[in-house]
Amino acid sequence: MAEITLKNLGHSYAPNPSSDADYALKPVDLTWEDGKTYALLGPSGCGKSTMLNIISGLLKPSDGQLLFNGVDVTKAGTAARNIAQVFQFPVIYTTKTVRQNLAFPLECRKWAPEKIAERVTHIAGLLDLSDILDQPARKLSADQKQLISLGRGLVRDDVSAVLLDEPLTVIDPQMKFDLRRKLREINRSTGITMILVTHDQAEAMSFADEVVVMMDGRVQQSGPPEELFERPQNEFVGYFIGSPPLNLFAVQPRGGALHCPALGVDFEPEGRASDPEAVRVGVRPEHIHLEEEVGSLPRATVETIENLGIDRVFSLKTSGGAALKVKSRHHKSLKQGDEVGLSVSPEDVLLFDDGQRVECLASS
Repeated sequence: MAEITLKNLGHSYAPNPSSDADYALKPVDLTWEDGKTYALLGPSGCGKSTMLNIISGLLKPSDGQLLFNGVDVTKAGTAARNIAQVFQFPVIYTTKTVRQNLAFPLECRKWAPEKIAERVTHIAGLLDLSDILDQPARKLSADQKQLISLGRGLVRDDVSAVLLDEPLTVIDPQMKFDLRRKLREINRSTGITMILVTHDQAEAMSFADEVVVMMDGRVQQSGPPEELFERPQNEFVGYFIGSPPLNLFAVQPRGGALHCPALGVDFEPEGRASDPEAVRVGVRPEHIHLEEEVGSLPRATVETIENLGIDRVFSLKTSGGAALKVKSRHHKSLKQGDEVGLSVSPEDVLLFDDGQRVECLASS
């Protein structure tokens, strides 16, 4: 198990990179603590798999250093790093039984048979594989094969970290939920550092102690899930995290402050005066309240309603033409075409200047 440090680590697939545009992974500084769970989150092509492959040793970085517990492993091979990696599609021996698959990594390390049997039984129990230990792997479902692949990565007790490269893609939704819970239980009981690559925000947020959001080869923000949700550093993180995504609204100058007509909220940005054209207001769909007694509140019309069971997502358009979504478990009597008032607490309002979040004082 290891603390993993990325020091100005970057990579370009071009032989002679001359600008940021040439880098699949822009140079980054990060430190991941021993024993925690992490997720690399972003759309396809954002650089998350490149980062994971550098950590595993499958790829040598163009720039910077990679440290395990303070030791430079940048040029070390995969075996020297003591990494276990689980890929998107199961990597198992179909000619062996489940038990033999789980035991194989330990047999290669010359473990004593009784110790192998004890460890295999333990991991099989964690992954609910105990009842099929003696079945041939070739006869199992894709879900079960991926569980075996995960088990092969987890069965060793001496790994520096377990790297998970979108391993839940082939698993059905209910099993994904159960497996994320199991992985966290294994992390808590063993102290093994786990790093998950995914494009699924729900997967990342429910799995990781810390989520690293990436876009265009650059780390946009790294932090606990609640911090990314409540205090995104830029518009991309705010929009990428959350379902539905962050609502964004235009502002206009009013006196010495800025005013958001859609919400009826005023702002005083801290720091330099901003160009209103470059400023937008962000509010989570969960933080906007619908008022059926409109009164003097800003108004909006319900355009569509999506029923999610206990919650509903209301798509609305303000009297000024701004589109927004509100997520609520109330207002079940509302229907398409109804007019409602909008209200929001100032503490739930975010202000972005040229795409970057800035501190502000908001008042309604």
